[in-house]
Formats: sequence, structure tokens, C-alpha cells
Amino acid sequence: MTDPGSGRGVPRPRSAGRYLWWLVVSQRGRVAAGASYGSLWMVGLMLPPYVLSRAIDDGLATGRMPVLLGWVAVLLGVGAVNAWLAVMRHRTMTRIRMDATFRTVRAVMAQTVRLGAALPHKVTAGEVVTIGIGDVAVISQTLTMTGPGVGGVLAYAVVAVLLLTISPLLAAVVLLGVPLLAVLVGPLLGRLQGAQTRYRERQGGLAARLTDLVGGLRVLNGLGGKAVFAGHYRHASRALRDEGYRVGAVTSWVQALGLGLPTLFLAAVTWPAARMAAQGSLTAGELVAVYGYAAALVLPVSFFIEGGYDLTRGLVAARRVVRFLALEPDGARRAGEAGAARDVPGQRVPGRDDAPGVASVLRDPVSGVEVVPGLLTALAAARPAESAAVVDRLGGFADSAATWGTVRLDAIAARQLRDRILVADNEADLFAGTLREVVGGRRDRDGEAIDRAVRTALAEEIVRGLPDGLDAPVEAQGRNLSGGQRQRLRLVRALLADPEVLLAVEPTSAVDAHTEAGIATRLHAARAGRTTVVTSTSPLLLDRADRVYFLVDGTVAAVGSHRELLDGQPGYRRLVSRGEDGEGDGAGPAGAAEVPVTEDGDGTGPADAAEVPVTEEGTR
Repeated sequence: MTDPGSGRGVPRPRSAGRYLWWLVVSQRGRVAAGASYGSLWMVGLMLPPYVLSRAIDDGLATGRMPVLLGWVAVLLGVGAVNAWLAVMRHRTMTRIRMDATFRTVRAVMAQTVRLGAALPHKVTAGEVVTIGIGDVAVISQTLTMTGPGVGGVLAYAVVAVLLLTISPLLAAVVLLGVPLLAVLVGPLLGRLQGAQTRYRERQGGLAARLTDLVGGLRVLNGLGGKAVFAGHYRHASRALRDEGYRVGAVTSWVQALGLGLPTLFLAAVTWPAARMAAQGSLTAGELVAVYGYAAALVLPVSFFIEGGYDLTRGLVAARRVVRFLALEPDGARRAGEAGAARDVPGQRVPGRDDAPGVASVLRDPVSGVEVVPGLLTALAAARPAESAAVVDRLGGFADSAATWGTVRLDAIAARQLRDRILVADNEADLFAGTLREVVGGRRDRDGEAIDRAVRTALAEEIVRGLPDGLDAPVEAQGRNLSGGQRQRLRLVRALLADPEVLLAVEPTSAVDAHTEAGIATRLHAARAGRTTVVTSTSPLLLDRADRVYFLVDGTVAAVGSHRELLDGQPGYRRLVSRGEDGEGDGAGPAGAAEVPVTEDGDGTGPADAAEVPVTEEGTR
């Protein structure tokens, strides 16, 4: 297992217990210090009863004031040292909890990045959020037992030894009483673990449902299904509440026993000691000492019970984290992807082939698509999912035998692949930040490069329309922008990345015809000489493509230019004419929708509005 804090990988524990142990050994020095402070503190709590007994028997009972004052001074010293130890123990345990929290968060985030595009197919967003908020806190709390837990065992042993010097009977009561408490609480902890597991499963499912509900609220409003889905959520919420009541019932018993059993234990020790004192077998000081020992043992006994409770909850939470960390990304980059993604740039990953040194053909044997370097290639399919699946395979995001030149994509280190091939998804996330940060990606871009990308995507009006231009804030997922504006910003971001191969899924589906025509013209010019693939059924974009693949049932049915396919493929004509005129008679040049664009393309003149002539056949 590796340390996520070092940025060198994701821990891969095989069980929840091993994950908790990894969190311990990852900060073994701090845990050792916390255990030392906790042990000294616990043992220190057992010393005041002994000092009090000596002060009573040697000073108060005999009337020797100097001796009494001496023992009082010792008692004050012990109290001061114990207070310092308590402060240091608490500080150290806080650092242990915080360290465990950040290690788990980093591990979860590193795994999220490692899964990449496969994440939504393997786990819901609600589940990830619940792990990051709930499980992380529970796991870190579990590590608290490493401090007082060890100290409690030592305190238990010290008290047993001290009581042996007073009465073997009282020592036997202590030695047998503490294990008996564990036996009484054990079954409840097992039941609590089962209840916590069921509650946690329901909680993750409900969080996922809430995420879906919020994300699709606009669609649900349009379909009139908001009330139905809200009803489903209320039903699931009530089920979760009932499960929470069951968890609370068991928890209340555990916590009640955590308070009540130590008190009963105190009475069980004090009762025989009081009888022995009444019979003269114990001195007054020894009676005070026995009571003090038993009272001081209440704290470690409570820690034992609370520690068992925390460990039960921690195992449930760690099991969820381990299950998430065990997920594998799609594609064949199983063993090497995590390491490759974090390798030093330029360093070759053992067992991995290098990407082609020169521009090479991308081939997808499943569909038959071959992407020639330096061309703008378009994929047209009646079902957008079919062309998107081709892009996933060509981008290395799905299991396939796709090749780049003579090398299979799944044999290339992920870092090399991601640096040179970019898949621009139409639904890709837009993160909160300034407009400059949103489109800039991982590298700082100069103003000239940003301006070029903005002009290519016809996004000038977006920049001009925001109060602070490129420095204007953009909300998460671009909520303060329209759908067309969000799509153009995604295209700006992809163009700024300037990849060797750009694979864009439906890059103009949310913009109007005038904007789409301008983008098609400028995209072809901006990416001249570089490999670009777009999926679309728009004749405005298809006409600008150097090569068009017509896909039927996910495989190539025909290939050629847009005009060639219009002339020779009736199915293609029907597809790109949106089925408006039966066979789509717009097969002539007018169907190509010639779009005039100004020479400077500044987007301000009438020509930049990309007037689109509509043919008699009405292909657009």
C-alpha cells in the first residue's frame, strides 16, 4: 500500500481492517507518541488514590503535619503532570484524526481521478459524496482509540498490581470484572455493525437519488415528473429514517452501558472494600485508595466500550472506502494506469509501449473507422450513442483493440495518451471559477491563445456579455450560462488544450444554425493540419469535414465527403436532412449550406452572422 499523501498512488487494502491498519502505520511516529501520552496519562490517573492513601495513613492518621504536607505536594505535582499529559494526548490525537481524514480524502480523490470517465458507470456521485463527508469522519474518529486504548490496558494492569498489595480478593474482582463488561457489550456491538451497514447502504442510495433529482430537475419539470420522483424520494427517506431509528436504539444501549456498567463496576469493587474496612482488614487510607482505583478505572472501562463502538462504525465506513478503492477503470490500463498517471513526465513506464513518434492513423476495428492524420473527420450515425462509442474506443476510454499506428491504445501509458489525444465530451463538467480558469485547463494560457480559441468557438459575445470579461465568475456546471454558451466554452477549453488528436462529441448540438455554421468554418481552419474528429448529423458541420463516416448499427456503411454521401447514400440523405423530405432531396450543392464568413472573422459584421441559404428542398 502506498501513501496518498505523497502523491505516489492509491492504497489497495484487501479488507476494512487492513485499511485502518494502513492509516495507523502511515503515521506510526505520531500514533506511538499518542499512545505514550495516553498510557502515561491513564497510569497517572491511578497514582492520586495511592498518594491519598499514604497522606491519610502516614500523615493525617498519625498527626505528622510535615508528612501530610509532603504528600499533598506530591499530589499537586501528579495533578500538574497529568494535566500536561492530557493536553498533549488530546493535541496528538487531534493530529492523528486530521491526518487520517486527509489521507482518506486524498486516496478517494486519487481513485476518482484514476477511474476517470469510468466513474459514473461504477459508482454514483451521491455515494462518493457520502464517503467523502460521512465515512471519512467516522474512520478518523476510530483512530482515537490508539491513544487511550493502549493506556487503558496499562492502567488496568497497574491497578490490579496495586490492589494485590492490599487484597487479593479485590484484585480478583477487578481482573474478572473488566473482561465481563466486554462480554456484556460485545453482542450489542455486533448488532450495531449490522444496523450501521444497512443504514449506510440506504444512505448512499438516497444520496444518489437526491443527486439525480437535483441534476435533472429542469428535465423533470418539463416532463411533469417532479412530483413522482419527489414521492419516491420521500418514501426512501422514510425508510432511511426508520433504519436510523434502529441504529439509534442499539447505539443508545451501547452508550447507556458505557455509562452504567462502569458505575456498577465501581460499586462491585467498593462494596467488599467497605466491608473489609468495617471489619478492620483495611485501613482508612487503603479504603480511600481502593475507591479511588475503582473510580479511576471507570474512565478506561468507558474508553474500552467507546472504542469498541468507534471500531464497529469505523469498520463499516472503511469497508465502503475499500470497496471504492478496489474499483478498476475501463480499458486495459489496469495495473499501470495509477502509476503512469503520476509518473515523471518523459519517464517510460515498464511494460508499456510508447505512443507513435509521428502522426499516425487511429483505427477502430469494431466500427471500421480509420482516422487519417491531419484531417477533419466526421462520424454521422442515427443514434448518437453509436458514434460516441467509437470516440470512447479511439480515445482509450473503453475496452477495445483500437490502434494508433502499429501500437494498441491499451498498451500505451495513460499519461502519454492523455497528453496527445483529447476526448471533448459534450456533457463534460465545467468547474467553478473565473471564465479564464474555466477554459484555461491545467496550463496557463496567454491572452492571444485564449482570444484565438474564443473566436474559433464564436464565444466572443459570451466574453463581452459578462461584466468582467475573462475574469467574470462562472458557477459550477456553468449554471449562470445558457446551454449554447456552456457548449461553446467546452469547445474553447478543448481548443486551448491544443491536442495532437481532438475527438469532439456533438460540439455544436446546442447552438443555433448561424453560430454552428461559423464554428464549422473556423474549426476547420483552426485545426488545419491537425487530426480532428467530430460526431454530428448537422450538414453545416459535415460539409466542412474532409472525410465523413456514415455509421449504421455502429459500423461503417459508407465513407466519403459530405456531398459524395448525399449523392450516393439515401440513408445518409435522410439522416442529415432530419427526415424532413422523405429521401432528403437536398443532395445538391445547396444541401451543403454554403456559409459566408468574413475574412477577419471578428464576429462583429453581418457576414459573421453566417447567413445560411435555405434551399427549395429545405435541407436546413
